[in-house]
Amino acid sequence: MMNSNETSVILTKEDLIKQFKECGVAPGQTIFVHTSLKSLGFVVGGSETLIRALLEIVGEEGTLMMPSQTWKNLDPSTGVHWEVPQDCWPILREHWPAYDKEITPAIGMGVVAEMFRKWPGARRTDHPARSVAAVGKYADYITEEHDLSNIFGENSPVDKLYKLDGYVLLIGVGYDKNTSLHLAETRAEFPTKTFTEESSAILVNGQRQRVTYRTQAVDDVDFVRIGKEYDEEHQVKVHKVGNAEVRLIRQKSLVDWAVEWMEKNRI
Repeated sequence: MMNSNETSVILTKEDLIKQFKECGVAPGQTIFVHTSLKSLGFVVGGSETLIRALLEIVGEEGTLMMPSQTWKNLDPSTGVHWEVPQDCWPILREHWPAYDKEITPAIGMGVVAEMFRKWPGARRTDHPARSVAAVGKYADYITEEHDLSNIFGENSPVDKLYKLDGYVLLIGVGYDKNTSLHLAETRAEFPTKTFTEESSAILVNGQRQRVTYRTQAVDDVDFVRIGKEYDEEHQVKVHKVGNAEVRLIRQKSLVDWAVEWMEKNRI
């Protein structure tokens, strides 16, 4: 018997297809999906069912993207290994496994994203800390190039989504999980923009090697505020699928608006 709010709704694949179509998900779309599975309620078949439902809606002409980041493969000094004493950091630097896009699990991206990266036909980018996975018509294009230093800028996966005039689908998560806002960060000009050096373990000719790369420092501290104001100004409809609040947003509109917002407010 199910009593909690999280499990009081039971959803089949057919339920998900019907409700996501009512949100505006449609054949041929390219969509960056950010999801909390448990927010939906009880999905019969879990992650597999959700992925199958979305793929069935977008069809052969559509493409799904999900984050498959492996941010533990950054230097411990960045704070990603907060559970490990500092005197152990040299061991992590020397022995943390090199990124292997076929094997390395997504970290903290949720159970749906972890299953998605292993989906038949899935492609995954080569970035050792900020990878993205994709399935569908444009999967090769989206994932074929992901420069170490240019994580969210020109020709990154989120920029390719912009060029494809794609969408962002937030399922039970907020704008703080909306990776596309980092694209706006790279495009906007604001005085507090900074760059940093990051390092990760990668495979070079089959051998583990730690590489250092310079990249723009990301800052999501105002993403929730950006999302709230964007929702209000554009009257973004908040749908419900099961128990989850769901937003389907045209990425280009959001990014263009967020660039202007950042240039005005990030001072």
